[in-house]
Amino acid sequence: MASAVTHAIFSLGLGKTFAREERPFRFWMLLMVCSILPDLDVIGFFFGGRYGDFWGHRGFSHSLLFAFFLSFLVLCLGFKDWVRFSKRWWRLWAFFFFVISTHGFLDALTDGGLGVAFFSPFDSSRYFLPWTPLKVSPIGLGLFFSSWGREVLVSEIGWVWIPTFLLWAAVKGYQKIRYLRKKTASYRLVAG
Repeated sequence: MASAVTHAIFSLGLGKTFAREERPFRFWMLLMVCSILPDLDVIGFFFGGRYGDFWGHRGFSHSLLFAFFLSFLVLCLGFKDWVRFSKRWWRLWAFFFFVISTHGFLDALTDGGLGVAFFSPFDSSRYFLPWTPLKVSPIGLGLFFSSWGREVLVSEIGWVWIPTFLLWAAVKGYQKIRYLRKKTASYRLVAG
């Protein structure tokens, strides 16, 4: 798996990049929680669950169907003040679905584990992406604070954190240029 820290940073980066308006604190908290939530499946290990089981690590909780339903749950419980099923509501649902889905895709970029059950429960096959540049993160805090954990963080900083920051900077730079061009054009209309 990619580390929980990287899932959270990636989700926050996507939120800062693509949020069209100011978002409340609950948006940012739910975004981070939802980006990490699929990894709660590791609890199954403590109850005798196996990695490749339906509820095992990177199983159903990493599927697109899970992301689909979790997005609905988040909006129904976390955004009760929004008009349900309005255009704005659906855009936010789509954003949460996208962010939750990226959890599995980040995990499928790692170099270890059994792969991700993207299509569970319809297909229990596990998949990796064709390119796996990320070091797989250890399960458990003890191993995370070791040389293995350091290697994971270095890998994730280079392959996820920096590209996320560059995406954010590029989008914000483009938006700023667009704003300045519109402002300049409106001045020309007034002056002309």
